[in-house]
Amino acid sequence: MSVKTSPSPVSDSPPLRDPVPTRPHPNRRAALRRLKRREAVTGLLFVLPTLLIFGVFKFFPIGGAGAMSLTRYRLNGDVTWVGAENYTRLLSDPHFWKSLGVTATYVLLFVPLIIVVSLVGALLLNKLVRFSGTFRAVLFLPYLSSFVMAGIIWTWIFDGDGPLNAALGGLGIGPVPFLSGDQLLVLASLALVSVWKGFGYSMLVFLAGLKAQPAEVHEAARIDGASSWQAFRHVTLPLLKPVLFFVLVIETIIGFQVFDTIYVMTGGGPNRASHSLIYFLYDEGFKFLDFGYAAAIGIVLFVIVLLLSLIQRRFVEGKETP
Repeated sequence: MSVKTSPSPVSDSPPLRDPVPTRPHPNRRAALRRLKRREAVTGLLFVLPTLLIFGVFKFFPIGGAGAMSLTRYRLNGDVTWVGAENYTRLLSDPHFWKSLGVTATYVLLFVPLIIVVSLVGALLLNKLVRFSGTFRAVLFLPYLSSFVMAGIIWTWIFDGDGPLNAALGGLGIGPVPFLSGDQLLVLASLALVSVWKGFGYSMLVFLAGLKAQPAEVHEAARIDGASSWQAFRHVTLPLLKPVLFFVLVIETIIGFQVFDTIYVMTGGGPNRASHSLIYFLYDEGFKFLDFGYAAAIGIVLFVIVLLLSLIQRRFVEGKETP
């Protein structure tokens, strides 16, 4: 007896098709556009106070200095349009080139030293388990002191009869004219003071970057048998590139703006050995009251720092700058 089997309902059903994507309703698209505009306006309102502060205290003064640099501006309000005369005067001014060389030398001494000291301090603090907060506070303390106070203290330390020369005399060395010798020695002494004063800030920035690095990456490096130097070179340092770029730019700007330490410790001397660009600007603007010429010096300094920042970004990040 034969048994007839009914056909499978699955085999006779039509094949499944992908659902046809439906376009959002025009009213829904309009609602999404309104929502995005509302979010953009809300975000703009949140950043508007900061934009106003930057506009009033940053961008507006830069524009005003740029306009002033094209004039002969006197203290009595007498303004004469001179165009690019102040800039051509700068190019032929030997004092400008002397100050530019002094500033460049100081930056080359100051920036690498403060980055190395800050990074080493951050690495040591990152290894500490106990009393790390106490050491952070102690090392950050010089940053909170004023440049005037630091300059007065270090002037006494560097003095011919000061404690440093007394210690060197016990070793049969000296006295060393730290602040009255040749240009390189004077600038190195000033850079040392600035490093002691300011390394705490960069150290904490580096420490924050070290704390943010994933622990599993360092653990993998240890498992693979990497030495401490290899782990630092191939793991820690590449992960610190954004932080390194930030510190490099900030410290370069600080180096080009050095004034307080020079004003207190050397007064630009001896024989203009420490006469930086900012000190040159101060002399022209507040001693000789040539505000247009001083503004031109400030604009040139701004352009130099901007170009160096772009070059540093390309070098550190290893890519083209936008």
